[in-house]
Amino acid sequence: MTEVDNSRQEIIEYCRTLLGDGMVDVELDPKHYNTAIDRALAKYRQRSSNSVEESFGYLTLETDKNEYILPKEVMQVREVFRRSVGSRTGGGDGGTLFEPFNLAYSNTYLLSSSNMGGLATYYMFSAYQKEVGKMFGSYIIFQFNPTTKKLTISQRPRGQESLLIWMYNYRPDFSLFEDTYAGIWLKDYALANCKIMLGEAREKFGTIASPQGGTTLNGTAIKSEGLAMIEKLELELVTNVDNQQPMWFTRG
Repeated sequence: MTEVDNSRQEIIEYCRTLLGDGMVDVELDPKHYNTAIDRALAKYRQRSSNSVEESFGYLTLETDKNEYILPKEVMQVREVFRRSVGSRTGGGDGGTLFEPFNLAYSNTYLLSSSNMGGLATYYMFSAYQKEVGKMFGSYIIFQFNPTTKKLTISQRPRGQESLLIWMYNYRPDFSLFEDTYAGIWLKDYALANCKIMLGEAREKFGTIASPQGGTTLNGTAIKSEGLAMIEKLELELVTNVDNQQPMWFTRG
């Protein structure tokens, strides 16, 4: 079993135990528990900033190809960086490579900073690099569609080039399951969905006939408990109980 499978099994056992499995018959199948976990993950990813993480990745541009499909885990692309100063007129890397520490910092200006400028020279050369980048294509203009995961590069690539992508992506499932704050929320939300599904099934039969006069099922009661848990848990996301980064504004 994978790490994700083990984490899911732990949540399933958690739900079964709190539903009284072993003492009473719980009519849920494995697919019902997995559906409850999937709903918990979907709701958490929709509502909580703690479900995403900042990361970096590499993308290799191909000649005359502007559109690229990123992995489905990518939520947003913040910035795209080139390895070079600029120039898209040829060359395998798309421009002249530039290492500022080699050219401006670890040179005679630093070694003789009292006579020849030191940090001031480094600052001016960095400003020069920035202006050259604006003029000759060091900065990438792009559009990213978070639904289709399509990244469109506005400039036409003239050759193969490796780009660094600054992006936000979904945290893996196992990372959320093991999170101190998110893990217990996901368990309780999955349990609440299990109660709702169990209540829906038991509501279809209010009583079961038997020689002793029949048995009354608790479908309505357990469904109400599940709905109340859902409301409470979603309020916890609003109050940042799961350790997410609070928003600086609130809409609604």
